Amino acid sequence: TVNQSKLVEVLSRTIKDGRVISLIHKYLKAGVVVKHKFEDTEIGVPQGGNLSPILSNIMLNELDKELESRGHRFVRYADDLLIFCKSRRSAERTLENILPFIEEKLFLKVNREKTVVDEARKVKFLGFSFYAKMEEIRVRIHPKSIAKMRSKVKEHTSRSNGMGNEQRAEKLRRYIMGWINYFKIADMKSLLQSTDEWMRRRIRMIFWKQWKRVKTKFEKLQTLGIHTQKAWEYANTRKGYWRISNSPILSKSLGNNTLKGLGFLFFSDYYRQVTA
Repeated sequence: TVNQSKLVEVLSRTIKDGRVISLIHKYLKAGVVVKHKFEDTEIGVPQGGNLSPILSNIMLNELDKELESRGHRFVRYADDLLIFCKSRRSAERTLENILPFIEEKLFLKVNREKTVVDEARKVKFLGFSFYAKMEEIRVRIHPKSIAKMRSKVKEHTSRSNGMGNEQRAEKLRRYIMGWINYFKIADMKSLLQSTDEWMRRRIRMIFWKQWKRVKTKFEKLQTLGIHTQKAWEYANTRKGYWRISNSPILSKSLGNNTLKGLGFLFFSDYYRQVTA
């Protein structure tokens, strides 16, 4: 909800060419089309617009300068901001003092629900959190980001999402590559190992469900190198899908290399590639 008049005022301090200011002002007032319907843009900058990120940063640069003048240590990415203080009391005082500048000088709204005073290790910032190890501050992935990732993997490895296995493998590959490239600065080796084990089990469960008939299961297990007697025994099992997905037979027949050969990529493997 950037105040357009305030934004133009800030821009005018450094941009002396009135034509450029006028052009930006027209861009702000141009309106947007939402669901095939035109809407006026009396406030804010158009979401998704090519100028919007830089205009937001120009506006919030005013906040950066104010924090610097007050001697605060802080980090900001777009509109996510952390201000570091030595004590809770100091942090509460800082928050109380900076809110009037943001809301009354810059005319911006502060999300009170997301604005908190807390220890650094409990704070979520851009999906990350922090912890101390051997007197060193380290970065890890926030539990909410982990839960979101597992939910996405669960969605892609659902039997009822209508995907074929090739499409499933491709969607998982794209998601894993994007996720690892974003979070690779964090400490997460053990997290990735446990996630891979869980994901492989879900993929095995999908194949076991797809094989359905006893005859199909028997033939598939034999094709994948399982001895005839064992293949017949497991093909006739009455154990549930999730339980059988963790059995030694499926772990062997649909092992890591077999799944990789079918196009599936795993978190640990790609993490090693990009951090080697």
